[in-house]
Amino acid sequence: MGSHFIKYILEKYPDYFVVNFDKLTYAGNQDNLRELENDSRYKFVKGDICDIHALENAVKENSVDVIINYAAETHVDRSIMDPDVFLRTDVLGTFNLLEVTKKLGLKKMVQISTDEVYGSIEEGSFTEDSPFAPNSPYAASKAGGDHLCRSYWVTYQTPVVVTHSCNFYGANQYPEKLLPLFITNLLEGKKVPVYGDGKNVREWIYTGDHCAAIDAVLHKAEPGEVYNIGSGDEISNIEITKIILSEMGLGEEMIEWVKDRPGHDRRYSIDHSKITKDLGWKPVKNFKDGLKETIVWYRDNEWWWKKIKNGEYLDYYNKQYKER
Repeated sequence: MGSHFIKYILEKYPDYFVVNFDKLTYAGNQDNLRELENDSRYKFVKGDICDIHALENAVKENSVDVIINYAAETHVDRSIMDPDVFLRTDVLGTFNLLEVTKKLGLKKMVQISTDEVYGSIEEGSFTEDSPFAPNSPYAASKAGGDHLCRSYWVTYQTPVVVTHSCNFYGANQYPEKLLPLFITNLLEGKKVPVYGDGKNVREWIYTGDHCAAIDAVLHKAEPGEVYNIGSGDEISNIEITKIILSEMGLGEEMIEWVKDRPGHDRRYSIDHSKITKDLGWKPVKNFKDGLKETIVWYRDNEWWWKKIKNGEYLDYYNKQYKER
C-alpha cells in the first residue's frame, strides 16, 4: 500500500520529496517502485523502524518534516503463528516513530491502522469513538500502536493523526491476502481456500481511494484526530469468491472449503462519515469495477506474482489452510 501512496503523492505534488524507509521484509518488493529509481524526488533507505538510531538519522539527513507510518506486519494468519514480530513492529516501531516526531519537532505523523482494532460487530458500524476490542495478535498490536499515538498527543502534544481503514485491494498486493491469493491461484488452475462457512463480512476500499484519503488527512486533519476510512462496500467472503469466479469465467467447483481460523471476526463495518464531513473525502471506485481492474492487473503481470510465489512464498498458505 505504501508504494501506491508514494506514486500517488509524487504525481499530485511534483515538488515533494519522498524518503521510503523500508526494512524489506518478505512482503517488501522494490519492483513496486522501480519506475522511480532514477527520480530525484524519491530516495530509498533500507532500515527498520525498530532501530530508532537508523530512523532518526534518516529523518535528519533527509530533512523529513512529516512521517506516514505504512510500516507494519499485517497478515492475521502470520500473527497467530508468530505474534512476536507483530508486537515489535506495530508497537515498538510506532513508539520510535512517535519519539522521533516529538524529539525532532516534525510537523505531523499519520498512523495507518486498521478497522480490526474495534473487533467484530453484528449490526451497525463502528465510529471513531467506539472502544477497541481486538481479537487477533495483529489487531492487538495495531491497537497498541494506536493507543501510543493517543497518549503522545494528550501527554506531549505530538502532532499525530490516526486512521482506521477497512481492507484495501488493488495491484501489487502480496499474494497472501485474500484477493491476490484467490486471483493468482485461479490463474494457476488451483482452487481457492474459503474459511468456515464463508459468511464472514469485510469492507473493501480501492488503493486509489485510500491514497486520496491519506492525502486529505495529511494536508487537512488537525493533530489528535482519528478518522475511519471506509467505502460502504461490505461483502461476505463467499460472495466475493463467487464474484471473482464469475469475472474469471470459472465455477464453484474451484472452491475448497477449509477449517476456520482461530478468533475469526465475523463482520467488520466502519462509519466513515467523519472524514467526509471534516475533510471532504469520499470513495469514488465501486467494488466490482475495482475488482475487474485488479484481476486484469494480475493477469497482465504474471512476472510480478510468479516471482513471489516461486520464492519465499511457495504454496505456504495453500498448504497451511489444508492442514487446519
